[in-house]
Amino acid sequence: MTVRPRVVLAPDKFKGSLAAPEVAAALATGIRRGAPAADVRCVPVADGGDGMVDAFAAAGWRRVEVAAPGPTGESSTAVYAVHGDTAVVELASAVGLVKLPGGRLDPLGANTYGLGVVVAHALDNGAREIVLGLGGSASTDGGSGLLRALGLRLLDRAGRELTAGANGSGDVGSLLRQVCSVDRAGLDPAVTQARFTLACDVDNPLLGPAGAVAVYAAQKGANARQMAELEAALSNWAAILGTGYAEIGGAGAAGGTGFGALAVLGAQVRSGIDVVLELLEFPALVQGATLVVTGEGSLDHQSMHGKAPVGVAAAAKAAGVPVVAAVGRTLLSPGEIRAAGFAGCYPLSALEADPARSMAAASGLLERIGERIAARHL
Repeated sequence: MTVRPRVVLAPDKFKGSLAAPEVAAALATGIRRGAPAADVRCVPVADGGDGMVDAFAAAGWRRVEVAAPGPTGESSTAVYAVHGDTAVVELASAVGLVKLPGGRLDPLGANTYGLGVVVAHALDNGAREIVLGLGGSASTDGGSGLLRALGLRLLDRAGRELTAGANGSGDVGSLLRQVCSVDRAGLDPAVTQARFTLACDVDNPLLGPAGAVAVYAAQKGANARQMAELEAALSNWAAILGTGYAEIGGAGAAGGTGFGALAVLGAQVRSGIDVVLELLEFPALVQGATLVVTGEGSLDHQSMHGKAPVGVAAAAKAAGVPVVAAVGRTLLSPGEIRAAGFAGCYPLSALEADPARSMAAASGLLERIGERIAARHL
């Protein structure tokens, strides 16, 4: 009797080109074309950044849309995914770089207040397991906006509340430098009943040469003067909430949002892809599979540090299932690819060398890659 091959497709997004569910769908078309008998299961993934809610929605979780201010206070909407009492909240969907009006960077004005609005909505609707996907942040506010939206009051030397502009907007550096204490009495009571998990793929502390400002603030538009202001602001913020939390790996994630969540919400930091695979019950899905296919836009040395494809490869290896990568491009040597656990790597660049044309035609190219994978591995 012929055994029907079973393939699990678990790619991340191809940034700037296709969302993870679209990548999986294109690969599935190609694999079914090359191996019509194959049983193909699409399980798109994410590692904590943008696309996290899409991955859970594709797995059948309910999408919830919320009116929430964007990173600079403008009216906007965000989405989260919910299943039972677990909510997956994606920072990027609420206050990420992708939400900046016209893409205009605002390193001092951008904040995480809108993220807190989304979390509050999830809590008010019964969620008690909150997974925060920290990636793609537009701000460096130490999570202060998130916490203010949940009821934390920031006080000056005279005990007066420091207020920001509409929807939490204002000069983050100036605000955090003036904080002398905080009042937790007004925190949403549901916060104490919930468990918070931070899903991220970085292990930066809050401060110093490897911290949120030094490593990431320039990407958010900060110049040297503004970076100095933000570092001073976060240093004061850390002194108020607890310097011990500032030193935890992941405290610097998303402009220090990790720090605020650790210090006030009692959050736990975990690898983003590990959290996603656990919630999607990936180890059970992959048991007995013939092949796992993962991938992302660029498989490079950064991928080795907590990115989705390597996490998928580790889970597949634990289940004894071979895994290959379909990627936009790879900067790894064949030996590095094998050492990372992949039985093969199929870059779109092998079919289309021009990056712009490859990104524009990614769906069709992925279908051709799927056919190749079917021919060689099924």
